[in-house]
Amino acid sequence: QVQLVESGGGLVQAGGSLRLSCAFSGRTFSSYTVAWFRAAPGKEREFVAAGIGGRTAYADSVKGRFTISRDNAKNTVYLQMNSLKPEDTAVYYCAAKSSGYRISPDDNWYDYWGQGTQVTVSS
Repeated sequence: QVQLVESGGGLVQAGGSLRLSCAFSGRTFSSYTVAWFRAAPGKEREFVAAGIGGRTAYADSVKGRFTISRDNAKNTVYLQMNSLKPEDTAVYYCAAKSSGYRISPDDNWYDYWGQGTQVTVSS
């Protein structure tokens, strides 16, 4: 059973930065695609970024501002968020799937989810 634990959320001013972490346990980390999604109040959950084996994908809304990376030695995926905007305010979730090195922006594709971490960007 895979377990995912997010951390690093908080309150930041517009233009600031945060780094989220997703700690992975329970299976062979290197074979899992790990993604970040976010859910803002009153909105559906949306794809943010995903990565595996050096491959990455980003939502258009975060390209050039967010970077996903992973440390296979620490079984952790990071989301570095720069130039934050108030519209980035949301609960951020990490998700994982044993994928054969595929990436998907579809939240239904992922099998495992963390509990989420709140990111609030003030204007």
